[in-house]
Amino acid sequence: MSDRTVQPGATWTTADRRRTRRAALAGGVGTLIEYYDFSLYGYLAVVLAPLFFPSEDPVVSLLSALAVFGTAYLIRPLGGIVFGHLGDRYGRKRALLATLVCMGVGSTLMGVLPTYAQAGVWATVLLVLVRLLQGFSAGGEVGGSATFISESTPRHLKATYGAFTPLGSTGGFALAAAVAGTTTALTTDAQMDSWGWRVPFLLALPLTLFCLWARTRVEETHDGGSGHQEHSPVGHVFRRQPRALAQATAISAATNGTAYIGLTYLSIHLITRLGYEPAPVYWIATAAIGISALCMPLGGLLGDRIGRVRLAEIGFVGYLLLTYPMMALMDDGLAVAALAYLVIMLNTVGAQVGAYTLLPLLFDQRSRYTGVAMGWNLGVIMAGGTAPYLAVWLIERTGNELAPAFFVIVVSLVGLAALASIRRSSLQRVEHGHDREPAGAVGRG
Repeated sequence: MSDRTVQPGATWTTADRRRTRRAALAGGVGTLIEYYDFSLYGYLAVVLAPLFFPSEDPVVSLLSALAVFGTAYLIRPLGGIVFGHLGDRYGRKRALLATLVCMGVGSTLMGVLPTYAQAGVWATVLLVLVRLLQGFSAGGEVGGSATFISESTPRHLKATYGAFTPLGSTGGFALAAAVAGTTTALTTDAQMDSWGWRVPFLLALPLTLFCLWARTRVEETHDGGSGHQEHSPVGHVFRRQPRALAQATAISAATNGTAYIGLTYLSIHLITRLGYEPAPVYWIATAAIGISALCMPLGGLLGDRIGRVRLAEIGFVGYLLLTYPMMALMDDGLAVAALAYLVIMLNTVGAQVGAYTLLPLLFDQRSRYTGVAMGWNLGVIMAGGTAPYLAVWLIERTGNELAPAFFVIVVSLVGLAALASIRRSSLQRVEHGHDREPAGAVGRG
Protein backbone atom coordinates (compact mmCIF):
# COMPACT_ATOMS: atom_id res chain seq x y z
CA MET A 1 0.00 0.00 0.00
CA SER A 2 1.40 3.43 -0.84
CA ASP A 3 0.86 6.55 1.20
CA ARG A 4 -2.80 6.84 2.15
CA THR A 5 -2.73 10.14 3.98
CA VAL A 6 -5.98 12.03 3.70
CA GLN A 7 -5.47 15.07 1.46
CA PRO A 8 -6.81 18.58 1.99
CA GLY A 9 -10.38 18.80 0.87
CA ALA A 10 -10.94 15.05 0.98
CA THR A 11 -13.62 13.49 3.14
CA TRP A 12 -12.27 12.07 6.39
CA THR A 13 -14.29 8.92 6.93
CA THR A 14 -14.92 6.89 10.08
CA ALA A 15 -12.41 4.32 8.82
CA ASP A 16 -9.80 7.08 8.35
CA ARG A 17 -10.44 8.34 11.87
CA ARG A 18 -10.06 4.84 13.32
CA ARG A 19 -6.86 4.26 11.35
CA THR A 20 -5.36 7.55 12.55
CA ARG A 21 -6.21 6.89 16.18
CA ARG A 22 -4.70 3.41 16.04
CA ALA A 23 -1.54 4.82 14.45
CA ALA A 24 -1.21 7.56 17.08
CA LEU A 25 -1.81 5.12 19.94
CA ALA A 26 0.60 2.52 18.57
CA GLY A 27 3.26 5.14 17.87
CA GLY A 28 2.91 6.97 21.16
CA VAL A 29 2.67 3.91 23.43
CA GLY A 30 5.56 2.24 21.65
CA THR A 31 7.71 5.34 22.05
CA LEU A 32 6.76 5.54 25.73
CA ILE A 33 7.93 1.98 26.34
CA GLU A 34 11.10 2.49 24.31
CA TYR A 35 12.04 5.61 26.29
CA TYR A 36 11.08 3.98 29.57
CA ASP A 37 13.54 1.21 28.74
CA PHE A 38 16.19 3.61 27.44
CA SER A 39 16.14 6.08 30.36
CA LEU A 40 15.72 3.56 33.16
CA TYR A 41 19.46 2.86 33.19
CA GLY A 42 20.16 6.51 34.01
CA TYR A 43 17.83 6.55 37.01
CA LEU A 44 19.36 3.34 38.36
CA ALA A 45 22.98 4.26 37.57
CA VAL A 46 23.78 4.87 41.24
CA VAL A 47 22.66 1.31 42.08
CA LEU A 48 24.27 -0.31 39.02
CA ALA A 49 27.64 1.42 39.40
CA PRO A 50 29.11 -0.70 42.25
CA LEU A 51 27.49 -3.88 40.88
CA PHE A 52 29.18 -3.67 37.49
CA PHE A 53 32.09 -1.29 38.14
CA PRO A 54 33.36 -2.06 41.66
CA SER A 55 35.95 0.40 42.92
CA GLU A 56 37.25 1.73 46.21
CA ASP A 57 36.21 5.16 44.99
CA PRO A 58 32.41 5.32 44.45
CA VAL A 59 32.83 8.34 42.16
CA VAL A 60 34.92 6.24 39.78
CA SER A 61 32.22 3.57 39.73
CA LEU A 62 29.51 6.12 39.01
CA LEU A 63 31.50 7.80 36.25
CA SER A 64 32.09 4.40 34.61
CA ALA A 65 28.37 3.62 34.73
CA LEU A 66 27.52 7.04 33.27
CA ALA A 67 30.08 6.54 30.50
CA VAL A 68 28.22 3.38 29.47
CA PHE A 69 25.00 5.40 29.59
CA GLY A 70 26.59 7.81 27.11
CA THR A 71 27.68 5.11 24.66
CA ALA A 72 24.03 4.47 23.83
CA TYR A 73 23.78 7.98 22.41
CA LEU A 74 26.80 7.53 20.16
CA ILE A 75 25.28 4.55 18.34
CA ARG A 76 21.86 6.15 17.87
CA PRO A 77 22.64 7.63 14.42
CA LEU A 78 23.59 4.15 13.17
CA GLY A 79 20.26 2.85 14.41
CA GLY A 80 18.53 5.72 12.64
CA ILE A 81 20.25 4.84 9.36
CA VAL A 82 19.55 1.10 9.59
CA PHE A 83 15.92 1.36 10.70
CA GLY A 84 15.39 4.33 8.39
CA HIS A 85 16.60 2.21 5.47
CA LEU A 86 14.28 -0.59 6.54
CA GLY A 87 11.33 1.77 6.93
CA ASP A 88 11.88 3.56 3.62
CA ARG A 89 12.57 0.40 1.65
CA TYR A 90 10.19 -2.13 3.20
CA GLY A 91 7.59 -0.15 5.14
CA ARG A 92 7.21 1.87 8.34
CA LYS A 93 5.34 -0.87 10.18
CA ARG A 94 8.12 -3.44 9.82
CA ALA A 95 10.74 -0.98 11.01
CA LEU A 96 8.70 0.10 14.05
CA LEU A 97 8.08 -3.52 15.02
CA ALA A 98 11.81 -4.20 14.70
CA THR A 99 12.82 -1.26 16.91
CA LEU A 100 10.36 -2.37 19.58
CA VAL A 101 11.63 -5.96 19.56
CA CYS A 102 15.25 -4.79 19.82
CA MET A 103 14.53 -2.53 22.79
CA GLY A 104 12.37 -5.13 24.52
CA VAL A 105 15.05 -7.79 24.14
CA GLY A 106 17.73 -5.37 25.35
CA SER A 107 15.82 -4.33 28.47
CA THR A 108 14.86 -7.90 29.35
CA LEU A 109 18.49 -8.95 29.01
CA MET A 110 19.49 -6.03 31.22
CA GLY A 111 17.27 -7.47 33.95
CA VAL A 112 18.98 -10.88 33.88
CA LEU A 113 22.61 -9.80 33.48
CA PRO A 114 25.16 -11.29 35.87
CA THR A 115 26.95 -8.76 38.08
CA TYR A 116 30.71 -8.28 38.32
CA ALA A 117 30.79 -10.47 41.41
CA GLN A 118 29.17 -13.29 39.41
CA ALA A 119 30.92 -13.03 36.04
CA GLY A 120 33.84 -10.67 36.46
CA VAL A 121 34.77 -8.45 33.53
CA TRP A 122 32.33 -10.32 31.26
CA ALA A 123 29.47 -8.74 33.21
CA THR A 124 30.79 -5.32 32.23
CA VAL A 125 31.20 -6.37 28.60
CA LEU A 126 27.66 -7.71 28.45
CA LEU A 127 26.32 -4.52 30.05
CA VAL A 128 27.99 -2.39 27.37
CA LEU A 129 26.67 -4.62 24.56
CA VAL A 130 23.11 -4.53 25.88
CA ARG A 131 23.27 -0.77 26.33
CA LEU A 132 24.48 -0.42 22.74
CA LEU A 133 21.51 -2.50 21.59
CA GLN A 134 19.16 -0.16 23.43
CA GLY A 135 20.78 2.91 21.87
CA PHE A 136 20.66 1.31 18.43
CA SER A 137 16.94 0.69 18.85
CA ALA A 138 16.18 4.16 20.22
CA GLY A 139 17.87 5.64 17.16
CA GLY A 140 15.14 4.27 14.92
CA GLU A 141 12.12 4.78 17.16
CA VAL A 142 11.14 8.44 17.39
CA GLY A 143 11.86 9.23 13.74
CA GLY A 144 9.76 6.26 12.70
CA SER A 145 6.93 7.05 15.10
CA ALA A 146 6.78 10.69 14.02
CA THR A 147 6.87 9.69 10.34
CA PHE A 148 4.25 6.97 10.68
CA ILE A 149 1.77 9.15 12.59
CA SER A 150 2.28 12.03 10.17
CA GLU A 151 1.55 9.81 7.18
CA SER A 152 -1.56 8.42 8.88
CA THR A 153 -3.04 11.84 9.68
CA PRO A 154 -4.84 14.52 7.64
CA ARG A 155 -3.18 17.91 7.35
CA HIS A 156 -5.48 19.73 9.73
CA LEU A 157 -4.80 17.29 12.60
CA LYS A 158 -1.09 16.57 12.24
CA ALA A 159 -0.11 18.31 15.49
CA THR A 160 -3.07 16.88 17.42
CA TYR A 161 -2.10 13.30 16.69
CA GLY A 162 1.61 13.99 16.22
CA ALA A 163 1.70 15.04 19.88
CA PHE A 164 1.49 11.36 20.82
CA THR A 165 5.17 10.90 19.95
CA PRO A 166 6.52 13.53 22.41
CA LEU A 167 3.87 12.38 24.89
CA GLY A 168 5.43 8.93 24.66
CA SER A 169 9.07 10.01 24.76
CA THR A 170 8.67 12.45 27.67
CA GLY A 171 6.22 10.14 29.44
CA GLY A 172 8.77 7.35 29.18
CA PHE A 173 11.23 9.39 31.27
CA ALA A 174 8.55 10.09 33.86
CA LEU A 175 7.44 6.45 34.00
CA ALA A 176 11.03 5.27 34.43
CA ALA A 177 11.59 7.74 37.25
CA ALA A 178 8.36 6.69 38.96
CA VAL A 179 9.08 2.95 38.68
CA ALA A 180 12.67 3.39 39.87
CA GLY A 181 11.50 5.53 42.79
CA THR A 182 8.73 3.12 43.75
CA THR A 183 11.02 0.10 43.59
CA THR A 184 13.60 1.88 45.74
CA ALA A 185 10.96 2.85 48.30
CA LEU A 186 9.58 -0.70 48.56
CA THR A 187 12.93 -2.43 49.03
CA THR A 188 15.78 -2.18 51.47
CA ASP A 189 19.24 -1.19 50.27
CA ALA A 190 20.34 -4.83 50.46
CA GLN A 191 17.29 -6.03 48.50
CA MET A 192 17.78 -3.33 45.89
CA ASP A 193 21.42 -4.35 45.38
CA SER A 194 20.53 -8.04 45.31
CA TRP A 195 17.46 -8.26 43.06
CA GLY A 196 15.36 -5.09 43.28
CA TRP A 197 17.22 -3.30 40.46
CA ARG A 198 16.23 -6.08 38.06
CA VAL A 199 12.46 -5.62 38.51
CA PRO A 200 12.05 -2.35 36.54
CA PHE A 201 13.97 -3.81 33.59
CA LEU A 202 12.00 -7.05 33.58
CA LEU A 203 8.74 -5.09 33.47
CA ALA A 204 9.75 -4.23 29.91
CA LEU A 205 8.80 -7.71 28.69
CA PRO A 206 5.00 -7.57 29.25
CA LEU A 207 4.96 -3.91 28.21
CA THR A 208 6.75 -4.78 24.96
CA LEU A 209 4.33 -7.60 24.21
CA PHE A 210 1.39 -5.21 24.64
CA CYS A 211 2.99 -2.66 22.30
CA LEU A 212 3.72 -5.33 19.71
CA TRP A 213 0.05 -6.24 19.73
CA ALA A 214 -0.89 -2.56 19.24
CA ARG A 215 1.55 -2.07 16.37
CA THR A 216 0.48 -5.20 14.50
CA ARG A 217 -3.05 -3.77 14.27
CA VAL A 218 -2.10 -0.60 12.36
CA GLU A 219 -2.13 -0.17 8.59
CA GLU A 220 1.03 0.42 6.57
CA THR A 221 1.47 3.93 5.14
CA HIS A 222 4.42 3.28 2.81
CA ASP A 223 5.45 -0.02 1.21
CA GLY A 224 8.78 1.16 -0.21
CA GLY A 225 8.28 0.02 -3.77
CA SER A 226 10.96 0.66 -6.37
CA GLY A 227 11.85 4.19 -5.37
CA HIS A 228 15.36 3.24 -4.31
CA GLN A 229 16.63 0.85 -6.92
CA GLU A 230 19.43 3.28 -7.79
CA HIS A 231 20.12 5.04 -4.51
CA SER A 232 19.77 4.17 -0.84
CA PRO A 233 17.54 6.32 1.39
CA VAL A 234 20.55 7.77 3.24
CA GLY A 235 22.22 8.60 -0.07
CA HIS A 236 19.04 10.30 -1.25
CA VAL A 237 18.94 12.46 1.89
CA PHE A 238 22.55 13.63 1.53
CA ARG A 239 22.35 14.12 -2.22
CA ARG A 240 18.89 15.63 -2.67
CA GLN A 241 17.85 17.03 0.74
CA PRO A 242 20.92 18.34 2.62
CA ARG A 243 19.10 21.55 3.53
CA ALA A 244 16.24 19.64 5.11
CA LEU A 245 18.74 17.48 7.03
CA ALA A 246 20.55 20.56 8.34
CA GLN A 247 17.24 22.14 9.40
CA ALA A 248 16.09 18.94 11.10
CA THR A 249 19.43 18.59 12.94
CA ALA A 250 19.32 22.18 14.19
CA ILE A 251 15.70 21.90 15.33
CA SER A 252 16.49 18.60 17.05
CA ALA A 253 19.56 20.07 18.78
CA ALA A 254 17.46 22.93 20.11
CA THR A 255 14.56 20.69 21.14
CA ASN A 256 16.74 18.11 22.89
CA GLY A 257 19.22 20.59 24.33
CA THR A 258 16.44 22.47 26.08
CA ALA A 259 14.48 19.37 27.10
CA TYR A 260 17.43 17.42 28.50
CA ILE A 261 18.28 20.23 30.91
CA GLY A 262 14.97 19.46 32.59
CA LEU A 263 14.96 15.72 31.98
CA THR A 264 18.47 15.03 33.28
CA TYR A 265 20.18 18.07 34.84
CA LEU A 266 17.81 20.13 37.00
CA SER A 267 17.37 17.36 39.58
CA ILE A 268 21.18 17.15 39.87
CA HIS A 269 21.28 20.94 40.24
CA LEU A 270 18.73 20.94 43.05
CA ILE A 271 20.61 18.25 44.97
CA THR A 272 24.29 19.03 44.42
CA ARG A 273 24.21 22.81 43.98
CA LEU A 274 21.30 23.88 46.15
CA GLY A 275 21.47 21.13 48.80
CA TYR A 276 17.92 19.77 48.70
CA GLU A 277 17.26 16.19 49.84
CA PRO A 278 17.35 13.66 46.94
CA ALA A 279 14.04 11.87 47.61
CA PRO A 280 11.69 14.87 47.27
CA VAL A 281 13.72 16.20 44.34
CA TYR A 282 13.21 12.95 42.41
CA TRP A 283 9.47 13.14 42.92
CA ILE A 284 9.44 16.81 41.93
CA ALA A 285 11.26 15.85 38.73
CA THR A 286 8.79 13.03 38.10
CA ALA A 287 5.84 15.40 38.59
CA ALA A 288 7.26 18.19 36.41
CA ILE A 289 8.20 15.82 33.60
CA GLY A 290 4.93 13.91 33.90
CA ILE A 291 2.78 17.06 33.81
CA SER A 292 4.62 18.35 30.76
CA ALA A 293 4.07 14.99 29.06
CA LEU A 294 0.35 15.09 29.80
CA CYS A 295 0.19 18.59 28.30
CA MET A 296 1.49 17.37 24.94
CA PRO A 297 -2.02 16.67 23.53
CA LEU A 298 -3.05 20.22 24.49
CA GLY A 299 0.02 21.46 22.66
CA GLY A 300 -1.08 19.43 19.64
CA LEU A 301 -4.52 21.02 19.62
CA LEU A 302 -2.92 24.45 19.83
CA GLY A 303 -0.45 23.60 17.08
CA ASP A 304 -3.25 22.77 14.65
CA ARG A 305 -4.84 26.15 15.38
CA ILE A 306 -1.80 28.44 15.22
CA GLY A 307 0.68 26.41 13.14
CA ARG A 308 3.52 24.03 13.86
CA VAL A 309 6.32 26.55 13.31
CA ARG A 310 4.65 29.12 15.54
CA LEU A 311 4.10 26.51 18.27
CA ALA A 312 7.79 25.56 18.23
CA GLU A 313 8.76 29.24 18.31
CA ILE A 314 6.64 29.75 21.43
CA GLY A 315 8.46 26.89 23.14
CA PHE A 316 11.94 28.19 22.27
CA VAL A 317 11.09 31.79 23.17
CA GLY A 318 9.73 30.53 26.50
CA TYR A 319 13.02 28.77 27.21
CA LEU A 320 14.91 31.88 26.11
CA LEU A 321 13.07 34.21 28.47
CA LEU A 322 12.19 32.03 31.47
CA THR A 323 15.06 29.61 32.13
CA TYR A 324 17.43 32.08 33.80
CA PRO A 325 14.89 33.73 36.16
CA MET A 326 13.33 30.37 37.05
CA MET A 327 16.72 28.87 37.94
CA ALA A 328 17.45 31.97 40.03
CA LEU A 329 14.28 31.31 42.05
CA MET A 330 15.13 27.68 42.80
CA ASP A 331 17.11 28.61 45.93
CA ASP A 332 14.01 30.07 47.63
CA GLY A 333 12.69 26.81 49.08
CA LEU A 334 11.57 23.45 47.73
CA ALA A 335 8.03 24.57 46.86
CA VAL A 336 9.30 27.50 44.79
CA ALA A 337 11.93 25.25 43.20
CA ALA A 338 9.24 22.76 42.20
CA LEU A 339 7.11 25.48 40.59
CA ALA A 340 10.15 26.91 38.76
CA TYR A 341 11.08 23.42 37.54
CA LEU A 342 7.56 22.96 36.14
CA VAL A 343 7.58 26.35 34.40
CA ILE A 344 10.84 25.46 32.64
CA MET A 345 9.58 22.02 31.62
CA LEU A 346 6.27 23.31 30.23
CA ASN A 347 8.19 25.06 27.46
CA THR A 348 9.11 21.67 26.06
CA VAL A 349 5.46 21.13 25.09
CA GLY A 350 5.60 23.72 22.33
CA ALA A 351 9.15 22.86 21.31
CA GLN A 352 8.63 19.09 21.11
CA VAL A 353 5.15 18.99 19.58
CA GLY A 354 6.21 21.56 17.00
CA ALA A 355 9.45 19.74 16.18
CA TYR A 356 8.03 16.21 16.01
CA THR A 357 5.20 17.24 13.70
CA LEU A 358 7.33 19.56 11.55
CA LEU A 359 10.32 17.31 10.79
CA PRO A 360 8.43 14.67 8.72
CA LEU A 361 7.17 17.46 6.44
CA LEU A 362 10.72 18.53 5.55
CA PHE A 363 11.50 15.28 3.68
CA ASP A 364 9.87 13.57 0.72
CA GLN A 365 8.31 10.17 1.24
CA ARG A 366 11.02 8.04 -0.33
CA SER A 367 13.55 8.97 2.39
CA ARG A 368 11.35 10.48 5.10
CA TYR A 369 12.01 7.87 7.82
CA THR A 370 15.76 8.05 7.23
CA GLY A 371 15.83 11.86 7.09
CA VAL A 372 13.83 12.37 10.26
CA ALA A 373 15.79 9.69 12.17
CA MET A 374 19.19 11.03 11.06
CA GLY A 375 18.35 14.66 11.76
CA TRP A 376 16.85 13.87 15.15
CA ASN A 377 19.71 11.66 16.32
CA LEU A 378 22.43 14.04 15.15
CA GLY A 379 20.73 16.77 17.16
CA VAL A 380 20.51 14.50 20.22
CA ILE A 381 24.27 13.86 20.08
CA MET A 382 25.11 17.53 19.56
CA ALA A 383 23.05 19.02 22.38
CA GLY A 384 20.81 16.43 24.06
CA GLY A 385 23.10 13.79 25.52
CA THR A 386 25.78 16.42 26.21
CA ALA A 387 23.45 18.84 28.02
CA PRO A 388 24.11 17.64 31.62
CA TYR A 389 27.87 17.53 31.06
CA LEU A 390 27.94 20.99 29.48
CA ALA A 391 25.79 22.38 32.29
CA VAL A 392 28.25 21.20 34.94
CA TRP A 393 31.23 22.32 32.82
CA LEU A 394 29.81 25.83 32.44
CA ILE A 395 29.35 26.19 36.19
CA GLU A 396 32.92 25.05 36.86
CA ARG A 397 34.34 27.38 34.20
CA THR A 398 32.34 30.47 35.12
CA GLY A 399 31.67 29.98 38.82
CA ASN A 400 28.06 30.96 38.09
CA GLU A 401 25.48 28.41 39.24
CA LEU A 402 23.01 29.83 36.72
CA ALA A 403 25.38 29.28 33.78
CA PRO A 404 23.37 26.29 32.41
CA ALA A 405 20.68 28.82 31.49
CA PHE A 406 23.11 30.34 28.98
CA PHE A 407 23.38 26.95 27.24
CA VAL A 408 19.58 26.84 27.01
CA ILE A 409 19.51 30.36 25.58
CA VAL A 410 22.08 29.50 22.90
CA VAL A 411 20.36 26.32 21.69
CA SER A 412 17.00 28.11 21.73
CA LEU A 413 18.44 30.73 19.39
CA VAL A 414 19.71 27.92 17.14
CA GLY A 415 16.20 26.48 17.00
CA LEU A 416 14.63 29.84 16.21
CA ALA A 417 17.17 30.41 13.43
CA ALA A 418 16.39 27.00 11.93
CA LEU A 419 12.66 27.70 12.02
CA ALA A 420 13.23 31.05 10.32
CA SER A 421 15.17 29.31 7.54
CA ILE A 422 12.25 27.12 6.52
CA ARG A 423 10.75 28.31 3.26
CA ARG A 424 7.29 27.56 1.93
CA SER A 425 8.66 25.69 -1.05
CA SER A 426 10.28 23.09 1.22
CA LEU A 427 6.85 21.88 2.29
CA GLN A 428 5.61 20.79 -1.09
CA ARG A 429 5.77 17.06 -1.33
CA VAL A 430 7.21 15.60 -4.53
CA GLU A 431 5.51 12.25 -4.81
CA HIS A 432 2.51 10.16 -3.78
CA GLY A 433 0.58 13.31 -2.91
CA HIS A 434 1.58 13.11 0.76
CA ASP A 435 1.31 16.53 2.42
CA ARG A 436 1.06 18.24 -0.94
CA GLU A 437 -0.10 21.31 0.94
CA PRO A 438 -0.69 24.89 -0.11
CA ALA A 439 2.32 27.18 0.18
CA GLY A 440 3.13 27.96 3.79
CA ALA A 441 0.85 25.29 5.19
CA VAL A 442 3.30 24.16 7.80
CA GLY A 443 3.49 27.59 9.26
CA ARG A 444 -0.25 27.97 9.41
CA GLY A 445 -0.88 24.45 10.66
